[in-house]
Amino acid sequence: MSTTKKRQNISTGAPWEDIVGYSRAVRVGNIVEVSGTVAVRDGKLVGENNPYEQTVCILEIIEESLKQAGANLNDVVRTRMFVTDIGQWQLIGKAHGEFFGNIKPATSMIEVSRLISPEYLLEIEATAIIQ
Repeated sequence: MSTTKKRQNISTGAPWEDIVGYSRAVRVGNIVEVSGTVAVRDGKLVGENNPYEQTVCILEIIEESLKQAGANLNDVVRTRMFVTDIGQWQLIGKAHGEFFGNIKPATSMIEVSRLISPEYLLEIEATAIIQ
């Protein structure tokens, strides 16, 4: 019997996925890894200068990606938040708590000097294990 696990790549169709060579999310077996996600919908920034709105948008995108992979927010065991201003932690944390307050995944919030574009205030990635 083969122990090879099928790989499922989830794509949003964003042009940079092919340029950089990545997927929005990847599922192998019961594990789903969601790539670093910023607050962009239909090629447009959501929540300019608003870390709370950007966080909500990002977590909605992550939730959609998880659903495409057969998972949901309850399966998330880890999030990593890369923020450009740690002084905004309360607004970012408030939004994160609205999605994960009862789930309580392991998480990190790390200040970075910058992201790929200056209007992005944070980027979030997630790991889910489907029960």
